[in-house]
Amino acid sequence: MQDLPDSFPSFPVFAPGEVWLAGAGPGDPRLLTLLALHALRNADDVVHDALVDPRILELASKRATITNAGKRGGKPSPHQTDINEVLIARARDGRRVLRLKGGDPFVFGRGGEEALALAEAGIRYRIVPGLTAGLAGAAHAGVPATTRLSNHAVILMTGHRAFDTETMREFEIMAATGQPIMLYMAMSRLAEIAEAFIRGGLAPDTPVAIVEHATLESERVIDSRLDTVAADAIAHGFGPPAIVVVGSIAGLRPRIAAGMATA
Repeated sequence: MQDLPDSFPSFPVFAPGEVWLAGAGPGDPRLLTLLALHALRNADDVVHDALVDPRILELASKRATITNAGKRGGKPSPHQTDINEVLIARARDGRRVLRLKGGDPFVFGRGGEEALALAEAGIRYRIVPGLTAGLAGAAHAGVPATTRLSNHAVILMTGHRAFDTETMREFEIMAATGQPIMLYMAMSRLAEIAEAFIRGGLAPDTPVAIVEHATLESERVIDSRLDTVAADAIAHGFGPPAIVVVGSIAGLRPRIAAGMATA
């Protein structure tokens, strides 16, 4: 890759018949890793998720076939088994296949499922980690995952679940830990999740921050509290994709963000 010093580690060969499972980061193309960029420039096929920024796809080789395999809630989308079969079939055709996902492929990205399918099919693959949207998106908005004075753990959790009694109990149990929680894919169930957290022991005035379109030019942030966050989100027209941070670290955001560069 150009402009890197000679002492920089060499990049692995993207061999024909391989599948690379890569993360595209939280949104901003500048947060793409160098290894993911290397994969884009060498792939014959790029099978990407809906949240991968189009400017990232423009970095792909001109010879590459670009396939949208995005899964969006409430909209028609490919089944995971169909995506697995596409990856396997194209690799068996001797093509260099890049499976590109928003964030990190192993954090609520189904990358683990795809890796298992590739392993069972005897396909050689490589994992290319990416900046996960929960941690990186929150940090970009001024929410630290941990501080020495506030917390020594943080919970990453998805809100995109079947909402039965067992699931709601799981939210209550997580709240009972007292640790901050970063929620992915939670906007459609935000009111129910907030109620479950309060039943689990979190105070109604627990700080909450919502980061919509994290790291992008369209990013918006709202600072709220647990008992009003669902109503505040509706009032301000917030929707997915968004990260919801619940707990003491969210309360630090206004002070941290006040001194941050925005350009």
